[in-house]
Amino acid sequence: MPASDGGRTQGDLPAGPRRHSWRVRDWALWTRPKRFIAFLLTMELLALSGFAAAFAGSGTPTTTDWVRFAILAVGATVHIQLTQRQEERRRSRTRTVLIDLIAVWVFPAVLVLPATLVVLVVVLIRLQRWFTARRPAHNFVFSSISHSLAAALAHLTYISLGPQDWHTLSGWDSLREFLLIIVAALVYEGVQVLYVGGILALSSPNPTIRTVLGSKADNLLEAITTGLGVMTAVLLVTMPPTVAIMAVVTVVFNRLAELDQLQDDVVTDPKTGLLNMRGWTEAAERALGRISRSGGTLAMLMIDLDHFKWINDTFGHPAGDDVLMSVAEVLGEVTRPSDIVGRFGGEEFLVLLPDTDTAAAGLAAERVRSTIAGLRIDTTDKRGGQTTITGRTTSIGVAVYPDHASTLEGLLQAADEAVYTAKENGRNQVRFAPVGDAA
Repeated sequence: MPASDGGRTQGDLPAGPRRHSWRVRDWALWTRPKRFIAFLLTMELLALSGFAAAFAGSGTPTTTDWVRFAILAVGATVHIQLTQRQEERRRSRTRTVLIDLIAVWVFPAVLVLPATLVVLVVVLIRLQRWFTARRPAHNFVFSSISHSLAAALAHLTYISLGPQDWHTLSGWDSLREFLLIIVAALVYEGVQVLYVGGILALSSPNPTIRTVLGSKADNLLEAITTGLGVMTAVLLVTMPPTVAIMAVVTVVFNRLAELDQLQDDVVTDPKTGLLNMRGWTEAAERALGRISRSGGTLAMLMIDLDHFKWINDTFGHPAGDDVLMSVAEVLGEVTRPSDIVGRFGGEEFLVLLPDTDTAAAGLAAERVRSTIAGLRIDTTDKRGGQTTITGRTTSIGVAVYPDHASTLEGLLQAADEAVYTAKENGRNQVRFAPVGDAA
C-alpha cells in the first residue's frame, strides 16, 4: 500500500517558499473544497478517541522500553539525515502517494514499545520530516496524525491478541506470533489507507485507484518496508546492538528506491501513469520478438479521442487532463495483465495485445470504444466550477501481426491508417487496416 512515515504520505507540492500565518482565518486549509475540510477535521477528531483507547491500556515505560526507544530514535535519525537529499528528490517527483521507508523504525515500535512511546517515535520522525515535506501545514499535520494513529491502533490490536515473550517461543508459538504480527501490519496499513487514501480521493476531481492507493510497485515496497520493520523488532529484542545494521540497510534501500523511481520515470508518462513511447516501444518489441519466434499472432490498437481539442477549448486544459487520466484508467481496467498499454502522444493511446487474433482484437477494440463512450468524468470548467463530461467517443485502428505487418513500425503505420479511415467515415468506430498495405 502507499506510504506514511511507516507507511504512506501524500505527494508533495512544488518547491517554493513556505509562509505560514498564525492567524486561523489565513490558513491555507480554508481554501480547500468544503468536503475536503469536513473530512480532514472529522478524521482528526475521531483520531482523539483512537489515541485515548490506545493510551488507556499503556503502562508506564520501563527502563528497557526507554533503551529500545532510544535505539529506534537514533536509528531513524541516522536514516533520515543520511537520506534527506534523496527523499527531497523522491518527494518532488511524486504527486500522489509516496512510500516512505520509515516503517523500518515505526513498526518495530508498534511491536515492542508501549503506546505512548510508539507515538513519540512517530512524532520525532515527523518533526525531522517537516524540513523536507514542503507541504501546507494542514496536510503535514493530518499525515502526522494518521501515521501516529495507525501505529497506536496497530499496537493496541497486537497487545489485545496476547503476544508472547519472544525469548520463549516454540515452533508453533512462533507461527502464531507471526500471524499476530500480520494482523497488526494490516491494521497499521488499513488506518493509513482510510486516512491518507480518503484525503487523496477528495483532493482530486477525478481520483483513480492508482492515485489514491498507489501502484503495485508502491504497495510491494510498502510490504517490504514493513517486513524490514519486523526484522528490526527481532534484532531489537534479541541483539540490540545489531540494529545498527538496519540503519545501513535502510540508507541503501532508500537509494535503491530512488533509482527505481528514476528508472520508472524514464519510461512512464507523468500525466497518465501509462508507459510513454520509449517504455511502450521497448516492451512491445520484446513481445513481438517472442510472438514471432513462437509463430503466434499479436494485435495493436491505436486509440484516438475524437474532438479532444473541443474539450480543452470548452472546459480548459485541466479538464482535458482529467479526460486523459480517466481514459488511461479505463484502459488499465479493460485490458489483460499481459497487454501493453501506453500513451502515444496528445490524445492517442496504444494497446498491444499478445496472442490475439483478428476476431479477438475486434472484440477488444469494441470493448474499449464502448467503455470510453460510457464514461462520466467529473472535472472542472474554465471558471473552476464542477462539471461532468460525458459522451466522449473514440476512433480505433486495429492492425494484426502478421496479417498487416511483420514489424512494430509497420504495425504502427497500419493502425494509424485505420484510425484515419475511422475518422473519415464518421468517427466513433473501430476499423481494421487493409491487409498487405503495411510492410
